[in-house]
Amino acid sequence: MPDRVLIYSRFPKALMLRIGERFELLDAAGKPPAEVFPAEQLSGIRAIITAGGTQLPGRVMDTLPSLRAIICYGTGYDGVDLAAARERKIAVGNSPGANAASVADLAVTLMLTATRRIVPADGFVRDGSWAASKPSPLLRAVPGNPGRRVGIYGIGEIGRKIAARLSAFEMEIGYYSRSRREVPYRYFESVEALAEWCSVLMIAVRASADTHHVVNAGILKKLGSDGYVINIARGSVIDEAALAVALKDNIIAGAGLDVFEKEPHPPGELTGLPNVVLTPHIGGHTIDSHAAMQDCVLANLEAFFAGQPLAYPVR
Repeated sequence: MPDRVLIYSRFPKALMLRIGERFELLDAAGKPPAEVFPAEQLSGIRAIITAGGTQLPGRVMDTLPSLRAIICYGTGYDGVDLAAARERKIAVGNSPGANAASVADLAVTLMLTATRRIVPADGFVRDGSWAASKPSPLLRAVPGNPGRRVGIYGIGEIGRKIAARLSAFEMEIGYYSRSRREVPYRYFESVEALAEWCSVLMIAVRASADTHHVVNAGILKKLGSDGYVINIARGSVIDEAALAVALKDNIIAGAGLDVFEKEPHPPGELTGLPNVVLTPHIGGHTIDSHAAMQDCVLANLEAFFAGQPLAYPVR
């Protein structure tokens, strides 16, 4: 009889097919498990699968008395109360680096789309303005990439892949992280110093209490009127109200956002602006990324049910 695993977050069923071939899955479809399944059915659940950004507090863990493994589908684990898991002797695993290449690709795509004004240019062609020779201030000449300074906030697996891609565009690359890394890029001692230096600020840092709204009005002002901010990490890192003001008042030139603080509801102030590019958290949404994330989930679950340490533990 296959081991039973609870699906805690809401996932498209197609993403769970491979995992369902190996384990018996109980799908809570994003609802509190106690509202979907009787207590006696939950009492034997030893492992769950969750999306890293979904809130998983200790009180939910307490509805699963046998729970000993929380497996995050993806790199993130910011929604899991790690202290509560540790107190309850629950191991937490994730899929480190599994979607890094896809997320890095989207970061570069958002940067190019924002800096080259692709969305306004597309509309300019579609609505007949180009054919009618109408002037458009959004299509004025803009700086090119060679020599552009890009600052990467967070130089983990995703940040490094972003840097590698940007190097091909002949850009200068700097970074800030909690500690200096062995990478061939200029290190800055603070986010403030990085923003003062660069014209594109790439956010690739994990969400935590320490990074909440780090990119605020002051940081955006340091980027300047020719500056851009690109976020493929977590929406909570940016003060979205400050960003909307900065975009409306031309404090910065533009932004590219794949993540938002309250998904799937980006602030209306942002959706109505022409100088921001928005995508629905699709950074890791490629076939190869999903296959890699599923590999990690399966490896973690198989190790756990075999009585071994998780293959990819969150430390």
